[in-house]
Amino acid sequence: MRRFFAAVVAALTALVLAVTATALPALAGPAPPAGEAPVPADLVADDVSFRGGGGLVLHGSVISPRGGSTGRAGLVLVHGAGTGPREKLMAEAVAFARQGLTVLVYDKRSEGYSLFRRSYADLAEDALGAVAVLRRQPGVDPAKVGIWGFSEGGWVAPVAAAKSRDVSFLILVGANGLEPLRQQVWTVASGLRKAGVAGSLVDLTVPKLYRVVADGGMFPEPYFDPAPVVGRVRQPVLAVWGVHDLLTPPRESPPLLAAALDAGGNRHYTFRFFPGADHAAHLTPDGGLTRLPDLAPGYAELVGSWVADVTSGRPPTSQVSGPAPVQPADTTPVPPPAWWESAGAQLVALALFLVAFGGYPVTALVRRLRRRRPGAAPMRAARVVSAGGLVTIVGAFAFLVHQIMTGGKLATPGPVVADRPLVWLALQALAAVTAVATVVTAARWQRSILGRSNPVGEKIRLGLLVAGGVVFVPWALSWGLLLP
Repeated sequence: MRRFFAAVVAALTALVLAVTATALPALAGPAPPAGEAPVPADLVADDVSFRGGGGLVLHGSVISPRGGSTGRAGLVLVHGAGTGPREKLMAEAVAFARQGLTVLVYDKRSEGYSLFRRSYADLAEDALGAVAVLRRQPGVDPAKVGIWGFSEGGWVAPVAAAKSRDVSFLILVGANGLEPLRQQVWTVASGLRKAGVAGSLVDLTVPKLYRVVADGGMFPEPYFDPAPVVGRVRQPVLAVWGVHDLLTPPRESPPLLAAALDAGGNRHYTFRFFPGADHAAHLTPDGGLTRLPDLAPGYAELVGSWVADVTSGRPPTSQVSGPAPVQPADTTPVPPPAWWESAGAQLVALALFLVAFGGYPVTALVRRLRRRRPGAAPMRAARVVSAGGLVTIVGAFAFLVHQIMTGGKLATPGPVVADRPLVWLALQALAAVTAVATVVTAARWQRSILGRSNPVGEKIRLGLLVAGGVVFVPWALSWGLLLP
């Protein structure tokens, strides 16, 4: 039995460490975007600067039709999540300018904005600063300036529109009617399901991980509710979704946004779904996985004609058109964690595991360095608890962090066996071995307490290890490591 435990732990540990080490380089994230694309000859671009939230100076470009008429409508483009150089939205800026609009696209703030910190209120102030400068541009009618918000901008743009009457209309693309945390859990879980993963990893572990991350303050604006904000929007609204949106629940979000607008008495909204299009309303050849440079046919034209109608006093009323969006699975609520699931409780548990599991081999090493005789013959089951517990915990969090950083529509769980990633399956097996070894060690520890052969220090050392193993079992259950 002892040889069996040792062989299993050695094999599983090697597998977990090897695969996890291979995956870790992806944590660096995608490369930064390329340099700014040149503006086509039929358009003209002028650089502008303005102050956003907190007085931060931002820079952008105003793109207009060359030799265009006066009294044009203006459109401010608000980025989605992540870094936001203006080049990211250059395709949209050019396409909308060719519809006769004057478009302001600006570099998104990096100050006060990161993976763990951001404020939709500050981002909305940035957008309003852009609106103010666009309203003063030559050829632009200040009464015809609106905001276009993409993805995360679909939460930000309504905040700006609800706050200022200087915004005359609102355009949303890939907008979400749900809380950011709920949307993100759905995105990552959907990506894993698409990769062939099922079971507790997607149904339990991923939601739990995000709840803990949010509780620890590392997920900004997790429970932001867009409904009250959208309910205060009085301007006409155009909302666009690609049928193959893999980052926003495209079937659930539109009814929620419509309900919020209706509740606020705003019936001037137009919802349009574009076939063959992804989250950004760009063409996609593979159901949303790959984004092509081209916008969906008719998208830019819809923006141009709709803006012309609403700025001429002819806003459409409650229109929904286009094919039904594809959303294989519904979202599920992601409430705040109970106290025993909180980030603080997880830190306490990890500290206990570090002391209990890590202290066992450290004590043996110290004894050897000091050339002291061991208090008792080494127990292989105890070694299994120590090594298995440490590797399971470190491996599980390394794997889950990798899924967070690379999750979403392009989930990379690695080889999948029995509906589970091979790494996760190995971790589950290692967790089970650790639990069994804990029982064996506890029995040996109990006998050592009743006997007099072992010194007190060795009994305490084993007792602490057993305590760590006992806590490890419910911890592993709660994280899905001991569930199918």
